[in-house]
Amino acid sequence: SHAASLTSALLLLSVVVGCSRLLSVVSAALSSMRSPGSNVTSVTLDGLVQLSDHRWLFFVLFLSAYLFVLVSDSLVVYVIWSQRSLHRPMFMFVAAVLMNSLVASAAVYPGLLSDLALGRHVAEVSRAACLSQGFVVYSLGSSSFVLLAAMAFDRYLSICRPLRYAALVTPAAVAALLLLCWLLPAGLVGGAVLLASRLPLCRSRISRIYCDIYSFVRLSCGGGGAVLLFEVYGLLCAATTVFLPAAFVLFTYGRILFICLRRSRAFSSKALRTCLPHLLVFLNYSLSAGAELLQRRLQAGGAPAVSILPSVLVLVVPTVFNPVVYGLKVQEVFRHVRRLLSCRAPG
Repeated sequence: SHAASLTSALLLLSVVVGCSRLLSVVSAALSSMRSPGSNVTSVTLDGLVQLSDHRWLFFVLFLSAYLFVLVSDSLVVYVIWSQRSLHRPMFMFVAAVLMNSLVASAAVYPGLLSDLALGRHVAEVSRAACLSQGFVVYSLGSSSFVLLAAMAFDRYLSICRPLRYAALVTPAAVAALLLLCWLLPAGLVGGAVLLASRLPLCRSRISRIYCDIYSFVRLSCGGGGAVLLFEVYGLLCAATTVFLPAAFVLFTYGRILFICLRRSRAFSSKALRTCLPHLLVFLNYSLSAGAELLQRRLQAGGAPAVSILPSVLVLVVPTVFNPVVYGLKVQEVFRHVRRLLSCRAPG
Protein backbone atom coordinates (compact mmCIF):
# COMPACT_ATOMS: atom_id res chain seq x y z
CA SER A 1 0.00 0.00 0.00
CA HIS A 2 1.01 3.64 -0.40
CA ALA A 3 1.11 4.15 3.38
CA ALA A 4 3.37 1.14 3.83
CA SER A 5 5.67 2.39 1.07
CA LEU A 6 5.90 5.82 2.65
CA THR A 7 6.63 4.21 6.01
CA SER A 8 9.47 2.19 4.47
CA ALA A 9 10.94 5.28 2.83
CA LEU A 10 10.79 7.24 6.09
CA LEU A 11 12.36 4.27 7.86
CA LEU A 12 15.33 4.35 5.49
CA LEU A 13 15.82 8.05 6.20
CA SER A 14 15.46 7.68 9.96
CA VAL A 15 17.95 4.81 10.12
CA VAL A 16 20.55 6.76 8.14
CA VAL A 17 20.09 9.73 10.49
CA GLY A 18 20.33 7.36 13.46
CA CYS A 19 23.56 5.83 12.15
CA SER A 20 25.02 9.32 11.67
CA ARG A 21 24.15 10.22 15.26
CA LEU A 22 25.65 6.95 16.47
CA LEU A 23 28.87 7.74 14.61
CA SER A 24 28.96 11.20 16.21
CA VAL A 25 28.57 9.64 19.66
CA VAL A 26 31.34 7.13 18.94
CA SER A 27 33.65 9.87 17.67
CA ALA A 28 33.02 12.01 20.74
CA ALA A 29 33.65 9.07 23.05
CA LEU A 30 36.88 8.15 21.31
CA SER A 31 38.13 11.72 21.39
CA SER A 32 37.89 11.70 25.18
CA MET A 33 39.62 8.34 25.57
CA ARG A 34 43.40 7.90 25.70
CA SER A 35 44.95 4.47 25.96
CA PRO A 36 47.15 4.20 29.05
CA GLY A 37 50.84 4.26 28.22
CA SER A 38 50.32 5.42 24.64
CA ASN A 39 52.00 8.56 23.29
CA VAL A 40 50.62 8.13 19.75
CA THR A 41 47.79 10.60 19.22
CA SER A 42 47.53 10.45 15.42
CA VAL A 43 47.86 7.93 12.61
CA THR A 44 49.74 8.40 9.34
CA LEU A 45 48.42 6.90 6.10
CA ASP A 46 51.43 6.41 3.84
CA GLY A 47 49.67 4.53 1.04
CA LEU A 48 49.59 7.84 -0.82
CA VAL A 49 53.36 7.56 -1.34
CA GLN A 50 52.77 4.69 -3.76
CA LEU A 51 50.27 6.81 -5.72
CA SER A 52 52.37 10.00 -5.81
CA ASP A 53 54.12 9.31 -9.13
CA HIS A 54 50.76 9.17 -10.89
CA ARG A 55 48.69 11.15 -8.44
CA TRP A 56 46.70 13.06 -11.08
CA LEU A 57 45.82 9.83 -12.83
CA PHE A 58 44.55 8.40 -9.55
CA PHE A 59 42.83 11.70 -8.75
CA VAL A 60 40.86 11.50 -12.00
CA LEU A 61 40.10 7.82 -11.38
CA PHE A 62 38.82 8.39 -7.83
CA LEU A 63 36.96 11.59 -8.75
CA SER A 64 35.23 9.84 -11.66
CA ALA A 65 34.32 6.90 -9.44
CA TYR A 66 32.97 9.15 -6.69
CA LEU A 67 30.89 11.30 -9.05
CA PHE A 68 29.54 8.17 -10.72
CA VAL A 69 28.59 6.70 -7.33
CA LEU A 70 26.89 9.93 -6.22
CA VAL A 71 24.87 10.30 -9.42
CA SER A 72 24.01 6.67 -10.14
CA ASP A 73 23.21 5.59 -6.58
CA SER A 74 21.14 8.71 -5.94
CA LEU A 75 19.31 8.23 -9.23
CA VAL A 76 18.38 4.61 -8.53
CA VAL A 77 17.35 5.38 -4.94
CA TYR A 78 15.25 8.32 -6.16
CA VAL A 79 13.55 6.16 -8.78
CA ILE A 80 12.72 3.50 -6.18
CA TRP A 81 11.42 6.14 -3.77
CA SER A 82 9.34 8.04 -6.36
CA GLN A 83 7.72 5.12 -8.22
CA ARG A 84 4.87 3.42 -6.36
CA SER A 85 5.29 0.30 -8.49
CA LEU A 86 8.75 -0.14 -6.95
CA HIS A 87 7.57 0.17 -3.34
CA ARG A 88 8.15 -3.51 -2.76
CA PRO A 89 10.46 -5.30 -0.29
CA MET A 90 13.07 -6.32 -2.86
CA PHE A 91 13.55 -2.74 -4.03
CA MET A 92 13.66 -1.44 -0.46
CA PHE A 93 16.62 -3.77 0.14
CA VAL A 94 18.24 -2.60 -3.11
CA ALA A 95 17.85 1.04 -2.01
CA ALA A 96 19.38 0.17 1.37
CA VAL A 97 22.46 -1.42 -0.25
CA LEU A 98 22.97 1.62 -2.49
CA MET A 99 22.54 4.00 0.46
CA ASN A 100 25.24 2.04 2.28
CA SER A 101 27.48 2.59 -0.72
CA LEU A 102 26.72 6.32 -0.75
CA VAL A 103 27.53 6.82 2.93
CA ALA A 104 30.68 4.66 2.82
CA SER A 105 31.92 6.53 -0.26
CA ALA A 106 31.34 9.87 1.47
CA ALA A 107 33.49 8.65 4.38
CA VAL A 108 36.48 7.85 2.15
CA TYR A 109 36.54 9.64 -1.21
CA PRO A 110 36.49 13.37 -0.22
CA GLY A 111 39.51 13.14 2.10
CA LEU A 112 41.41 10.97 -0.38
CA LEU A 113 40.71 13.38 -3.25
CA SER A 114 41.83 16.32 -1.12
CA ASP A 115 45.12 14.59 -0.24
CA LEU A 116 45.83 13.76 -3.89
CA ALA A 117 44.94 17.25 -5.12
CA LEU A 118 47.22 18.88 -2.54
CA GLY A 119 50.08 16.51 -3.38
CA ARG A 120 50.40 15.03 0.09
CA HIS A 121 52.60 11.95 0.31
CA VAL A 122 51.17 11.03 3.68
CA ALA A 123 47.90 11.87 5.41
CA GLU A 124 47.86 12.42 9.16
CA VAL A 125 44.56 11.79 10.95
CA SER A 126 43.65 11.65 14.62
CA ARG A 127 43.02 8.34 16.37
CA ALA A 128 39.33 9.16 16.69
CA ALA A 129 38.98 10.11 13.00
CA CYS A 130 40.79 6.94 11.91
CA LEU A 131 38.59 4.70 14.05
CA SER A 132 35.46 6.58 12.95
CA GLN A 133 36.32 5.99 9.31
CA GLY A 134 36.99 2.33 10.05
CA PHE A 135 33.64 2.14 11.83
CA VAL A 136 31.77 3.51 8.81
CA VAL A 137 33.55 1.31 6.26
CA TYR A 138 33.34 -1.91 8.28
CA SER A 139 29.80 -1.48 9.62
CA LEU A 140 28.29 -0.57 6.24
CA GLY A 141 30.27 -3.27 4.45
CA SER A 142 29.02 -5.85 6.95
CA SER A 143 25.52 -4.41 6.71
CA SER A 144 25.53 -4.97 2.95
CA PHE A 145 26.27 -8.68 3.45
CA VAL A 146 23.34 -8.95 5.89
CA LEU A 147 21.12 -7.06 3.43
CA LEU A 148 22.10 -9.48 0.66
CA ALA A 149 21.05 -12.35 2.94
CA ALA A 150 17.71 -10.59 3.51
CA MET A 151 17.30 -10.20 -0.26
CA ALA A 152 18.02 -13.89 -0.77
CA PHE A 153 15.36 -14.81 1.79
CA ASP A 154 12.90 -12.44 0.12
CA ARG A 155 13.56 -14.03 -3.29
CA TYR A 156 13.21 -17.52 -1.80
CA LEU A 157 9.80 -16.74 -0.32
CA SER A 158 8.66 -14.99 -3.51
CA ILE A 159 9.71 -17.82 -5.82
CA CYS A 160 9.34 -20.92 -3.69
CA ARG A 161 6.55 -19.92 -1.27
CA PRO A 162 4.43 -17.47 -3.31
CA LEU A 163 1.15 -18.26 -1.53
CA ARG A 164 2.63 -17.34 1.86
CA TYR A 165 4.74 -14.41 0.65
CA ALA A 166 2.21 -11.64 1.34
CA ALA A 167 1.47 -12.98 4.83
CA LEU A 168 5.14 -13.33 5.79
CA VAL A 169 6.73 -10.31 4.11
CA THR A 170 4.65 -7.52 5.64
CA PRO A 171 5.71 -3.84 5.86
CA ALA A 172 6.37 -4.33 9.58
CA ALA A 173 8.55 -7.38 8.87
CA VAL A 174 10.51 -5.48 6.22
CA ALA A 175 11.00 -2.53 8.59
CA ALA A 176 12.24 -4.82 11.36
CA LEU A 177 14.58 -6.61 8.95
CA LEU A 178 16.03 -3.34 7.68
CA LEU A 179 16.66 -2.19 11.23
CA LEU A 180 18.38 -5.49 12.01
CA CYS A 181 20.53 -5.24 8.88
CA TRP A 182 21.81 -1.81 9.94
CA LEU A 183 21.87 -1.92 13.72
CA LEU A 184 23.38 -5.40 14.24
CA PRO A 185 26.57 -4.70 12.23
CA ALA A 186 26.78 -1.16 13.67
CA GLY A 187 26.58 -2.51 17.21
CA LEU A 188 29.12 -5.28 16.64
CA VAL A 189 31.61 -3.06 14.79
CA GLY A 190 31.08 -0.34 17.39
CA GLY A 191 32.19 -2.83 20.04
CA ALA A 192 35.32 -3.61 18.01
CA VAL A 193 36.06 0.12 17.72
CA LEU A 194 35.78 0.57 21.48
CA LEU A 195 38.13 -2.37 22.08
CA ALA A 196 40.63 -1.01 19.54
CA SER A 197 40.49 2.47 21.07
CA ARG A 198 41.81 1.16 24.39
CA LEU A 199 44.94 -0.41 22.89
CA PRO A 200 48.22 1.48 23.49
CA LEU A 201 49.91 2.31 20.18
CA CYS A 202 53.66 2.11 19.60
CA ARG A 203 53.57 2.80 15.86
CA SER A 204 51.64 5.27 13.73
CA ARG A 205 52.03 4.30 10.06
CA ILE A 206 49.36 2.44 8.08
CA SER A 207 50.22 1.40 4.52
CA ARG A 208 46.77 2.15 3.14
CA ILE A 209 44.92 5.07 1.60
CA TYR A 210 42.16 5.00 4.21
CA CYS A 211 41.82 3.78 7.78
CA ASP A 212 40.53 0.38 8.79
CA ILE A 213 40.23 -1.13 12.25
CA TYR A 214 42.46 -4.16 11.58
CA SER A 215 45.38 -1.99 10.44
CA PHE A 216 44.86 0.28 13.45
CA VAL A 217 45.12 -2.67 15.85
CA ARG A 218 48.38 -3.75 14.18
CA LEU A 219 49.90 -0.50 15.47
CA SER A 220 49.43 -1.59 19.08
CA CYS A 221 52.33 -2.42 21.39
CA GLY A 222 53.06 -6.14 21.19
CA GLY A 223 50.43 -8.78 21.87
CA GLY A 224 48.78 -9.36 25.20
CA GLY A 225 45.29 -10.19 26.34
CA ALA A 226 43.72 -7.02 24.92
CA VAL A 227 44.86 -7.82 21.38
CA LEU A 228 43.77 -11.45 21.76
CA LEU A 229 40.36 -10.28 22.97
CA PHE A 230 40.05 -8.03 19.92
CA GLU A 231 41.06 -10.87 17.58
CA VAL A 232 38.45 -13.21 19.08
CA TYR A 233 35.78 -10.52 19.04
CA GLY A 234 36.68 -9.58 15.46
CA LEU A 235 36.32 -13.20 14.38
CA LEU A 236 32.90 -13.31 16.05
CA CYS A 237 31.87 -10.14 14.21
CA ALA A 238 33.08 -11.48 10.87
CA ALA A 239 31.29 -14.80 11.42
CA THR A 240 28.04 -13.06 12.37
CA THR A 241 27.93 -10.36 9.71
CA VAL A 242 29.91 -11.82 6.79
CA PHE A 243 30.48 -15.59 6.84
CA LEU A 244 27.05 -16.68 8.10
CA PRO A 245 25.14 -14.31 5.75
CA ALA A 246 27.34 -15.44 2.84
CA ALA A 247 26.66 -19.11 3.65
CA PHE A 248 22.93 -18.33 3.94
CA VAL A 249 22.96 -16.60 0.53
CA LEU A 250 24.66 -19.58 -1.12
CA PHE A 251 22.30 -22.05 0.55
CA THR A 252 19.19 -20.02 -0.34
CA TYR A 253 20.06 -19.51 -3.99
CA GLY A 254 21.05 -23.17 -4.19
CA ARG A 255 17.55 -24.07 -2.97
CA ILE A 256 16.01 -21.68 -5.50
CA LEU A 257 18.04 -23.25 -8.31
CA PHE A 258 17.04 -26.75 -7.20
CA ILE A 259 13.34 -25.83 -7.18
CA CYS A 260 13.58 -23.98 -10.51
CA LEU A 261 15.05 -27.04 -12.21
CA ARG A 262 11.91 -28.97 -11.24
CA ARG A 263 9.51 -26.35 -12.66
CA SER A 264 8.69 -25.24 -16.18
CA ARG A 265 11.32 -23.65 -18.36
CA ALA A 266 9.50 -20.30 -18.48
CA PHE A 267 9.18 -20.20 -14.68
CA SER A 268 12.84 -21.10 -14.21
CA SER A 269 14.02 -18.48 -16.69
CA LYS A 270 12.01 -15.69 -15.05
CA ALA A 271 13.09 -16.69 -11.54
CA LEU A 272 16.77 -16.90 -12.43
CA ARG A 273 16.66 -13.52 -14.22
CA THR A 274 15.23 -12.02 -11.04
CA CYS A 275 18.01 -13.53 -8.91
CA LEU A 276 20.92 -12.77 -11.26
CA PRO A 277 21.51 -9.11 -10.23
CA HIS A 278 21.60 -10.05 -6.55
CA LEU A 279 24.02 -12.89 -7.24
CA LEU A 280 26.30 -10.54 -9.20
CA VAL A 281 26.33 -8.02 -6.34
CA PHE A 282 26.96 -10.85 -3.86
CA LEU A 283 29.89 -12.01 -5.99
CA ASN A 284 31.17 -8.43 -6.09
CA TYR A 285 31.10 -8.11 -2.30
CA SER A 286 32.61 -11.57 -1.85
CA LEU A 287 35.53 -10.74 -4.13
CA SER A 288 35.99 -7.45 -2.27
CA ALA A 289 36.05 -9.30 1.05
CA GLY A 290 38.62 -11.69 -0.45
CA ALA A 291 40.73 -8.73 -1.58
CA GLU A 292 40.50 -7.30 1.94
CA LEU A 293 41.78 -10.58 3.37
CA LEU A 294 44.59 -10.57 0.79
CA GLN A 295 45.42 -7.04 1.90
CA ARG A 296 45.79 -8.24 5.48
CA ARG A 297 48.06 -11.12 4.48
CA LEU A 298 50.28 -8.79 2.44
CA GLN A 299 50.44 -6.34 5.33
CA ALA A 300 51.42 -9.15 7.67
CA GLY A 301 54.12 -10.18 5.20
CA GLY A 302 55.53 -6.66 5.05
CA ALA A 303 54.89 -5.96 1.36
CA PRO A 304 53.38 -2.46 1.32
CA ALA A 305 54.23 -1.73 -2.31
CA VAL A 306 52.13 -4.69 -3.41
CA SER A 307 49.42 -4.38 -0.79
CA ILE A 308 48.22 -0.96 -1.96
CA LEU A 309 46.62 -2.49 -5.08
CA PRO A 310 43.93 -4.48 -3.21
CA SER A 311 43.28 -1.36 -1.15
CA VAL A 312 42.49 0.61 -4.33
CA LEU A 313 40.39 -2.18 -5.83
CA VAL A 314 38.36 -2.66 -2.64
CA LEU A 315 37.59 1.07 -2.67
CA VAL A 316 36.65 1.54 -6.33
CA VAL A 317 35.15 -1.68 -7.68
CA PRO A 318 32.24 -2.39 -5.28
CA THR A 319 30.95 1.18 -5.19
CA VAL A 320 30.93 1.50 -9.00
CA PHE A 321 29.69 -2.01 -9.77
CA ASN A 322 26.52 -2.06 -7.65
CA PRO A 323 24.54 0.78 -9.29
CA VAL A 324 25.46 -0.56 -12.73
CA VAL A 325 24.01 -3.98 -11.88
CA TYR A 326 20.87 -2.69 -10.21
CA GLY A 327 20.32 0.07 -12.76
CA LEU A 328 20.78 -2.11 -15.84
CA LYS A 329 19.96 -5.67 -14.81
CA VAL A 330 16.81 -5.05 -12.75
CA GLN A 331 14.35 -4.41 -15.57
CA GLU A 332 11.78 -2.49 -13.52
CA VAL A 333 14.43 -0.06 -12.27
CA PHE A 334 16.10 0.28 -15.68
CA ARG A 335 12.79 1.08 -17.36
CA HIS A 336 12.04 3.92 -14.94
CA VAL A 337 15.62 5.25 -15.04
CA ARG A 338 15.55 5.34 -18.84
CA ARG A 339 12.17 7.08 -18.80
CA LEU A 340 13.42 9.65 -16.28
CA LEU A 341 16.57 10.40 -18.27
CA SER A 342 14.71 10.62 -21.59
CA CYS A 343 12.23 13.09 -20.09
CA ARG A 344 15.04 15.35 -18.89
CA ALA A 345 17.13 15.12 -22.05
CA PRO A 346 17.16 18.32 -24.12
CA GLY A 347 14.92 18.29 -27.17
